[in-house]
Amino acid sequence: MKLKPFFELLVGQQGPETFNPWRDHDPDTDLSRTAPAERLARLAAHLNCKPRYILFGEAAGYQGCKVSGIAFTSERLLIGGAIPRIACTSRLTSRERPWSEPSATTVWGTLGDLGISEQTILWNAYPWHPHKVGNRHSNRTPTTAECSAGMPVLRSFLRLFPDARIFAVGRNAEAALGALGIPATALRHPSMGGAAKFREGLRRAIAG
Repeated sequence: MKLKPFFELLVGQQGPETFNPWRDHDPDTDLSRTAPAERLARLAAHLNCKPRYILFGEAAGYQGCKVSGIAFTSERLLIGGAIPRIACTSRLTSRERPWSEPSATTVWGTLGDLGISEQTILWNAYPWHPHKVGNRHSNRTPTTAECSAGMPVLRSFLRLFPDARIFAVGRNAEAALGALGIPATALRHPSMGGAAKFREGLRRAIAG
């Protein structure tokens, strides 16, 4: 798989109040300045397959992808050996307890229960982490301009996996994919009480 063109776009510039997990070092949480490169290596391992399914979220979150480099994936799941293809032997952050994200736990638990974790990869319609002013440990919805700036990355990602079935997790992910004319099966986002509907929606979709 030729990931280089995609990675070159991914580590490129983006707007203010946005953190790039695969380029930027967070002095508040990263143990080393090698953390961005290590996140990129873990992402490469995650993408090293021919997926049957791709689940898209909206944007990288501060408890998940910002730290792990993989959408819907927390540090806790990584070091627990719960993520296929990634042999994670060390932490990248200095936080006393590994970062954990409820949505990540729900998504990977559901993939495991359905027996499709090895066949699935995860990504975000907007690749980077948009945060509130001056607070990298927060989330916000990417602006229209930011979503437009992230479109080349999204297009490059989709070209890597032309045969995979695409799922949009949440309305914002569905809208971003729709703007590209990409057909996607819509799923309820597991946050804010949506876990059961997410699990049932994915179960029904792959069964059909």
